[in-house]
Amino acid sequence: MPDSTHPAMPNQAEASAHGAWQAHLRLGFALHDGVSRLVERTHSGPLRVQKPLYPEGDAVCHAIIIHPPGGVVGGDQLAVDATVGEGAHALLTSPGAAKWYRANGHVSGQHIVLRAGSGAAIEWLPQESIVFDQACVRLRHEVELAQDASYIGCDIVCLGRSASGEIFNTGSISQQVQIRRGGKLLWWEQGVLAAGGALMASPLGLGGHTVCATLIAVGTPVSPAVLAALREIAVPAGAAFGATQMKALVVVRLLCGDSEAARTIMLAAWQMLRPAMLGRAAVVPRIWNT
Repeated sequence: MPDSTHPAMPNQAEASAHGAWQAHLRLGFALHDGVSRLVERTHSGPLRVQKPLYPEGDAVCHAIIIHPPGGVVGGDQLAVDATVGEGAHALLTSPGAAKWYRANGHVSGQHIVLRAGSGAAIEWLPQESIVFDQACVRLRHEVELAQDASYIGCDIVCLGRSASGEIFNTGSISQQVQIRRGGKLLWWEQGVLAAGGALMASPLGLGGHTVCATLIAVGTPVSPAVLAALREIAVPAGAAFGATQMKALVVVRLLCGDSEAARTIMLAAWQMLRPAMLGRAAVVPRIWNT
């Protein structure tokens, strides 16, 4: 099982051998006098965070993570480590879609580690990831929650660029997700998708869809009415959509062929789950509207 103490610090010397970027961003949030403050901001390589934003009042700090190169090429390694202290609430997002370019013989990777202390909440809501043909991508996502902490995370992956007629024919993407609460494992998922492989067309895999989205929320268990409303969210014809609750965890999944539709559907799910599970109305980050 991977060590979730900290993401591995990038090896800059090794990266420079083939011109890849190695970037690490460490963030810390703490509650002081009713304000969730960004109290630690350490980086190496091209990962930054803009100034803290408070569109919904002092209790929730919005932080926008920026990757200045604008895209990830073969060999690039990104790591984000964020800790939210007792009682604080942080929402992390991005200013636009992440682009994973062709591998050029090297594997690109992203390792996210998120922690929330007692009574704290952390939300990981980046915009979609576009995986270009010939990309080889490895994604790891680890969440460590105190027994009474909350979490919402959403991941939208677009395989190829359908609007440009590009199909994800060559390359691969591997994903690993681990969520613990109070030291107990709540969720463990991992898989590898080979471009052009059988799973892309199989009904046991993507079923021919090019966009897959997953939202996982941990917090107060939702009522049957909320779960029923989630399942009634309108989706495009031919899409596959579902929502499941396992005690304090809810998972929402979508397969479709349109990234814009995926954003709309996942936003609707978040707007239902956030007040039900985190006790706070959903305020859309301003950067999503720019």
